[in-house]
Amino acid sequence: MEAPIEAGSGPGAIGPERDLHLQPLARRSLELGLAGEAARLYADEWTASINDATSLAHTIHTHVRDGDLDAARQPLPRERPYPVSEGALAHLRQ
Repeated sequence: MEAPIEAGSGPGAIGPERDLHLQPLARRSLELGLAGEAARLYADEWTASINDATSLAHTIHTHVRDGDLDAARQPLPRERPYPVSEGALAHLRQ
């Protein structure tokens, strides 16, 4: 079994999610930075592949610019809340 990543392995921030017009939404996202061992593990062991999404971003941007938000949302992955225990939520709210 792998050893857990040490607390303080990178900075974190909580910021608003954004809609297709880049306007802030009411829900927030936890954004994590990785440093030290966590960064090494992410780069060397946890990353299975990297895909260039530039053309997808351009396609979505074109749909948004043209006002076709349904078409812009179509290629996006379905999002769902990540289940978190009440204890973890209380810790994150500190």
